[in-house]
Amino acid sequence: MSAAIRPSACPGLLRIVPALDGGICRIKLAGGAISAAQARAVADAAQHHAGGVIEATNRANLQIRGIGSEHQALIADLLAAGLGPTTAAGDDVRNLMLSPTAGIDRQMIVDTRPLAARILVTLQSHPRFHELSPKFAVQLDGGEALAMLQHPHDLWLSAFEDAGEPWLAFGLAGCPGDPPLASVALADGHALVVAVLELFLDLARPEQTRMRQLLAEHPAQELLARLSARLAGPVISVGDWQRAAPAEALHIGTYPQRENARVYIGAVAPLGRLDPSMLRGAAELAEQWGDGSLRFTPWQSLLLPNLRAEDAPGVTQHLQQLGFLWASDQALAHLIACTGSSGCGKALADTKGDALQLAALLQRHARYLDVHLSGCSRSCAAAHVAPATLLAVGPGRYDLYFRDAAQPGFGSLHARNLSLEAAGALLDARPRSNTDD
Repeated sequence: MSAAIRPSACPGLLRIVPALDGGICRIKLAGGAISAAQARAVADAAQHHAGGVIEATNRANLQIRGIGSEHQALIADLLAAGLGPTTAAGDDVRNLMLSPTAGIDRQMIVDTRPLAARILVTLQSHPRFHELSPKFAVQLDGGEALAMLQHPHDLWLSAFEDAGEPWLAFGLAGCPGDPPLASVALADGHALVVAVLELFLDLARPEQTRMRQLLAEHPAQELLARLSARLAGPVISVGDWQRAAPAEALHIGTYPQRENARVYIGAVAPLGRLDPSMLRGAAELAEQWGDGSLRFTPWQSLLLPNLRAEDAPGVTQHLQQLGFLWASDQALAHLIACTGSSGCGKALADTKGDALQLAALLQRHARYLDVHLSGCSRSCAAAHVAPATLLAVGPGRYDLYFRDAAQPGFGSLHARNLSLEAAGALLDARPRSNTDD
């Protein structure tokens, strides 16, 4: 991999980005999946070449933190484990998010993994696509019950059925829960992705790195007409179809798969962090009881798929012993927090430590609220707007926002400069219907 790595503030596997606690390496996982052997390689790299901190990200990838100046050995070990891109310049653009239960979900309309594999090959092998921003991202939704529908993407595709045939609705600069722009046949999904990316690169100026910026100058209907001219297959309206939101969050606990008598178990890494022993232990469970694979999720959790139903209680107990959160009635399982001031120079508070204190306060009152603690306005830990956000204004002090579709950013400002105790009291008093998803 001799191609030059372009400068960027976004970490990658080949580009280590500095932070207060050392370098950060981001390992992009195809569809969030990783083999047990690869998981052990990540654990070994974090232990031997860094500070031993592994993070699950909100786009179903992994990060290693605390890397020293001599990081070539870490990169070499991860490449040897098959965790790198097929081309060096393709590392930045491997931004394709699937459901964590792709291929095994009981509700899925299509198995998105074959199409996803084609898209990832094209993103990495097509030199022109290497011009895309490291933040430019695509989501492919197969209609699964477990799906993150609130993360905005530059292009999203979502499966639906019409007259018994699978189609892909799609939209630009939004989420699968938004009204779609149009649809194409499933067989034309790969061609659509290529056409959208090429059209974006044809029209965007250098400073326009995201689809929303292009849409500010080129109306969606204009882009749709240009796309239709580039595609051999039909591009049709979807009428009033819209992706239904999942009834519940299915990333924590035990749930049946499409195949009879098989289940997956979801467990949350507390505040998105694992240590090497946790990751090694999960890998061992996957080999012993599952199919030897793990799947990471946009909720900073992991799934062990393809388990026998009768083995699930024992596997859950082992995950608990490893330090994972395994039940939805654990307040900490509902909290997300950025790195905070211990690792980031822009953070105004120790969000990880504060989140632990807040979880204890909420657990005391049996309140299991989805809360995001952000050390600054960049919102690195959450790509979506959480029901409640605590935005740091100083050590141990936060402004409280509640999600409001009519308001930009974090939503409606509810109170300023709160202590953790005061924030906990306001969250505890909030009606559940307003803060629970």
